[in-house]
Amino acid sequence: MNPDQYCQEKCAASGSSFYYSFLFLPPERRQAIMALYAFCREVDDVVDECEDIALASTKLAWWRQEVDRVAQGEAQHPVGQALMRVTRNISLPREQLLEIIDGMEMDLQQSRYLDFKGLSLYCYRVASVVGLLAAEIFGTQDRQTQKYAHDLGMAFQLTNIIRDVGEDARRGRIYIPMDELKQFNVPAVDILNARYSDNFTALMQFQYERAQRYYEQAFAQLPAVDRKSQRPGLIMAAIYRTLLEEIKAENFQVLHQRISLTPVRKLWLAAKTWIKG
Repeated sequence: MNPDQYCQEKCAASGSSFYYSFLFLPPERRQAIMALYAFCREVDDVVDECEDIALASTKLAWWRQEVDRVAQGEAQHPVGQALMRVTRNISLPREQLLEIIDGMEMDLQQSRYLDFKGLSLYCYRVASVVGLLAAEIFGTQDRQTQKYAHDLGMAFQLTNIIRDVGEDARRGRIYIPMDELKQFNVPAVDILNARYSDNFTALMQFQYERAQRYYEQAFAQLPAVDRKSQRPGLIMAAIYRTLLEEIKAENFQVLHQRISLTPVRKLWLAAKTWIKG
């Protein structure tokens, strides 16, 4: 199995909505975005699958070294080797790849956020930076597209947080800011024990509205000249916003289940968005 095949299998196996947006890209850009996404999956899996914090930290430190080896043309891991090939033609700054690892490391250091300012830094590192790199891979002509990519990454991560409230709680994590739990009178123990209430629904409506604002901000900042090249991001947005509406339609019943879209529906949304341009 060569590095590109490894990355493709890593992406396909994740079942992520992002995979569907990659299918419509020309081969070179598809391989590039799959390499980036596989990198994100590798470092995210370190945090999610490794219960020993010291071991997880050691593994993330190894990936930091691998990012340096990518820059030096000496990558060892199949994902690093794929990224090394990508960086010959597309700028994927070392500092931004390391910042993604910084975001993953935050999960090892804290399981709560006092306010949205603190959460925003986490979202920036694990999602907006990925959005900026992805936009570069897709191709840009206008620097304004970076603002679009930043806000779209924020919107995606806020959607993930809403979808995964229950799943994260079972890992002992709560990403909804503590001051907002207090504002809506939702004790953290209610989330950890999957207890629904009218207050919880109101809290989640607040999270939903903020995510929607980020989607709207992102779309407003996408220059017309880059709209066609950035269609993969728009596909992701179509899938994620549809998911967000499904969660709202289910009255934010996210504590005991993970609400998702079927693969067929994701593919239909992807094709529809690509054709629409």
